Amino acid sequence: MPLFAPKPYEITPSGSVEIDDAVLSATEPGATKLEWPVQRHILGAFMWLAFLTLGLLGGRVFFLTVVKGEVYRGISSDNSIRSLVIDAPRGIVSDTHGTPLVRNVPSVDLVASAPDLPKEESERTVLKERLAARYQLDRSFLDVTFDELKKNTATVIPIKEKLSQEESLTFLEDSAQFPGIQLYQTAHREYIDSPVFAHLLGYEGKIKQEELDEHPDYLLTDSIGKQGIEKSYETALRGLHGFRQAEVDSRGRVVNELGTKNPVAGDDLVLNIDAGLQKKLYESMTGVLSKENLSKGAAIAIDPRNGAVRALVSIPSFDNNLFSEGISQDEYQKLVNDPARPLFNRALSGEYPPGSTIKPVIAAAALSENIISPDREIESRGGLSIGNAYFGDWRVNGFTDIRRAIAVSSDVYFYTVGGGYGDIQGLGMERMKKYENLFGYGEPTGIDFPSEAEGFIPDPAWKKKTFGERWYVGDDYNSSIGQGFVTATPLQILNAVAAIANGGTLYEPRIAQETRSGDGKIETIPPKVVRDHLISPDILKIVREGMRETVTEGTAQQLKTLPIEVAGKTGTAQFGGEEKTHGWFVSFAPYNDPQLALIVLVEGQAEEGYNAVPIASDAYQWYFGNRDEKAPE
Repeated sequence: MPLFAPKPYEITPSGSVEIDDAVLSATEPGATKLEWPVQRHILGAFMWLAFLTLGLLGGRVFFLTVVKGEVYRGISSDNSIRSLVIDAPRGIVSDTHGTPLVRNVPSVDLVASAPDLPKEESERTVLKERLAARYQLDRSFLDVTFDELKKNTATVIPIKEKLSQEESLTFLEDSAQFPGIQLYQTAHREYIDSPVFAHLLGYEGKIKQEELDEHPDYLLTDSIGKQGIEKSYETALRGLHGFRQAEVDSRGRVVNELGTKNPVAGDDLVLNIDAGLQKKLYESMTGVLSKENLSKGAAIAIDPRNGAVRALVSIPSFDNNLFSEGISQDEYQKLVNDPARPLFNRALSGEYPPGSTIKPVIAAAALSENIISPDREIESRGGLSIGNAYFGDWRVNGFTDIRRAIAVSSDVYFYTVGGGYGDIQGLGMERMKKYENLFGYGEPTGIDFPSEAEGFIPDPAWKKKTFGERWYVGDDYNSSIGQGFVTATPLQILNAVAAIANGGTLYEPRIAQETRSGDGKIETIPPKVVRDHLISPDILKIVREGMRETVTEGTAQQLKTLPIEVAGKTGTAQFGGEEKTHGWFVSFAPYNDPQLALIVLVEGQAEEGYNAVPIASDAYQWYFGNRDEKAPE
C-alpha cells in the first residue's frame, strides 16, 4: 500500500488535465466508497427549511424597515438627536404711561426627561432617593412623576422649579449621579408693587395636566396665565418657543450642537390702567379701612368716554409673586382659609345689594315712562305704611322733586315712583327691570377679564317659581332702593353711571389698550359699544343735575372743595342680621366734561358711615390736582 494516495488528476506540462485511471476504472462498489449519497427527501426538506428561514428573515426586515420604519427611525433619532426647547420670553405688561408692572426674571428648573431615565426599576428607585435627599423633594411626588413618565416616554416634567445658584452648580458637578435629570433654563414673573396690582394682573404658573388637556400645544415645562390679565391675554403674552437641535449621549447630555431656531417673544401688553391712580386708591382705601377697623372693599375707575378702565382695586389683596414663584401648601391654605377672602376679586366678582346707587337709573326710568314730572314733589315724613308693613326712610326728607330726591337719597320718593303710592301709579318691577337691564344690570359687562359675576335683577315670575309666592308691592319698594333680591357688581353700577355721564352710551369696559409685537407691530384694542342712545338726553341731563346736587347740597358735600366739579350718588345697603351696611359712592368728574367715573365700596361699615366718600375725594384730588407729585410708594 503506497504511503500517499494517488492524485485524482494532474496538470501535464502541456497544460491539459489528466484524469487518474483509478477514477475512470473504479467499479460500482468502489464508486460508492468515493461519494456519500444523500436521499432525495432529506435534500428537499433541507431546501424548504432554507427557503422558510430566508422568508422569515426577509419578512422581518420588511416589517422593521417598511411597516415600522418611521417608528423605529423616530426612536433611533430620539436616542441620538433631540430638539431642546428654548423658552420664549413672556410679554411685558405696562400701564397707559408705559410704566412696567411686571418683569421676567431668568431662572433654572430641574426636569426629568423620560427618554434618558434608567430603564431598570431598581436604578430608578436609587435615582428617586438621591433626588429626594439632595433637593428636599417629597418621595410620593417623585413616585407619581416617574409613573407619569412611564406612560409617555417623550415627556419632560419639571420636578423642582427655580433652583438656587448653589443648587444649579452642585448639580453640574455631579450630574452623572442623576441620569435623565437635566437643568432647564426658563423665566418666572416678578410682579412690581404686587399687592396693589395683584387682583388686576393675576399671575402665571406652571401648567397643570387638566390645563394641558385644554391646550395640547403646550408643554409640561410651560407656564400659563392662571388669573387676571395674565389669563385673559395669555395668547398674546405667551410667545413661540425656539428649539436647539443637538446630538446627545445615552444620559441625555449634549455632545454636539446641530442648529438653533430662535424663540419669538410674546407681545407686550399696554393697559388702560393709570398706575398712579391705582396706587392712590389702594393707599387711600387701606388707610381708611384700617382707621375704621374694617378690612374689605373695592374701587374701580373708568373713562366714561370710551370704557377704558383706569384703576381696579380689591382689598384685602395678596402677593401674586407667591404663585409665580411656586406657592407652598401652607401659604396657600393660609390665603384660602382667611375669612376676609384675599383671593376674591370684589370689584368684578362680588355681588352686593346696590342700595341707593341704583336710584339714578330708577329716576331715568320714571321720567321716561312719564310716571312723574321733573318738578313734581313727594313728601317724605320718614316712611310709608302699606297695610301692616312700614317702609322707612333713612331720615325725614320733606318735599323733594326728582333732583333733590337723588341728592338727599329720599327712599320715600323712590318707593313711590318704583312701586306706586296715592295717585302715582309706580313703575312696577317689570318696567324697573327693563331699564336696569338697559343700563347693564343683571348681565356681565363684557370686560376683558375672567370670572366676572352677572348680578341679579328679579321679577314676579322668578319669585313665584323660586319661593312659590306672588310679588308684593313691598318687593317693588325694596327693589326701587336697590335692596330685596337685587344684586349687582361694583363694575355694573359704575358702568351704568358712566352711561349717564356720557349722555347714554353703554361701553364694554376694557383693561387692555394695545399689544406690541417684537417687530414693532401695534394692535390697538378699540372701544366696544354695547348700546347707545339709551334714553332721552334731556332726561339724562336731569339725572346728572340731581347727582351734582348730591355734592353741592346732598350727602357728599365733602367733595365741594375739590378743584373740579364732581357729581355722584351715595348709597348704603344692609346685609345680614347685624346693624352693618355696605357703603357706596359712585361719581364722575368733571361734571360738564366727564373724563373719569369712579366707584368705591366699603364692606361692613357702621350704618351711618360714609367712608367711601373721602376715598373718592382723595382720588379726585390726586388725579385732577396733584398727579405731578411723586406717586405713593
